[in-house]
Amino acid sequence: MTTTSAPASAPLTRRVSQRVSQSVFDGSRLRVVLLVDVHDGAQQQFLEAYEQLCNQVASVPGHVSDQLCQSIENPSQWLITSEWESAPPFLTWVNSEEHVEMVKPLHSCVRDTRSLRFHVVRETGGPASATARSLQTAPRMGDGVIRHALTFTVKPGSEEAVAKILADYASPEPKVDETTRLCRTSLFMHGNRVVRAVEVRGDLMAALRHVARQPEVRAVEEAINPYLEQDRDLDDPDSARVFFTRAALPAVHHVAADQEDPKAERHALYYPAKAGHGLELARLLAEQDEAAADDPKCPVLSSTIFQRDDVVVRLVDVRHGVRADDPALSPKAAELKRLLDGRAAKGAAGPTRMALVTDRRSPGA
Repeated sequence: MTTTSAPASAPLTRRVSQRVSQSVFDGSRLRVVLLVDVHDGAQQQFLEAYEQLCNQVASVPGHVSDQLCQSIENPSQWLITSEWESAPPFLTWVNSEEHVEMVKPLHSCVRDTRSLRFHVVRETGGPASATARSLQTAPRMGDGVIRHALTFTVKPGSEEAVAKILADYASPEPKVDETTRLCRTSLFMHGNRVVRAVEVRGDLMAALRHVARQPEVRAVEEAINPYLEQDRDLDDPDSARVFFTRAALPAVHHVAADQEDPKAERHALYYPAKAGHGLELARLLAEQDEAAADDPKCPVLSSTIFQRDDVVVRLVDVRHGVRADDPALSPKAAELKRLLDGRAAKGAAGPTRMALVTDRRSPGA
């Protein structure tokens, strides 16, 4: 048995800077693990729904293979693993309306799920398998923080009322359990679009469920319901699941410079991409931020890029006193203009600054 790293005959992935703790753009294979808790007695229904789903997934670009497993100890516990050529095609599919419709037959027989996503770093196997795979070249180092965001739109004309609701709520208890804690929540708006970015240490799903159960957060969610462009009923699990699936704005890249500023300021920059160019735009920003992290004069201390479809948001922490429209924050304006939707960007050659609604750190974060 041999352990595969990156032999000369194998496709090489792009070497990523050690300052990058998260990236979907290095070209390495992706392994997705879905833990599924099936309702008692619904195992056959679940199997039939899965067989229908896997036939559809097989034709999705970038999909390599998948496997369904059932626990030998608990027949309600199942495991689905899938392999993808790289992360971008998986994210394109999982964030699509096609995926939302495709997985609906599973909802009635599933009690709970948990999705985990991994780049393949090393594997065992013979030379034949090694030459067909792209592996992550080196382990990434991080700060232990998981970053995630949600985005949704509200009815035009309601922006001021929504901003007031989102700014005035009481912060939830930051401690989730002994290993998970809420660190920071940042809310921004541009026009009728809302972006809520969260930072968590520990288990992201446990933190999101913890927040959803907090009465002060539930009150805010109920208060903004009448203003949402997409209807939702938080008392209906299917309605809530579909809303938050569509609202998910995954982090696709994070880089931090080897510098700190206790007075650092946070800005959110909105990049409405031309149809079908969201991922390309996010990749360009990732390359720009990765290169800038090595420049001690760069005002950006850290940058997280979130992307879903044609919505791209860049969350940056900058040195105190740096303006959000500082050209140094977007040095590749000409290249960006080619990918931006001029109508959504109102003719701007670069990104649009989002207005800060609230930015909260938990004590000790």
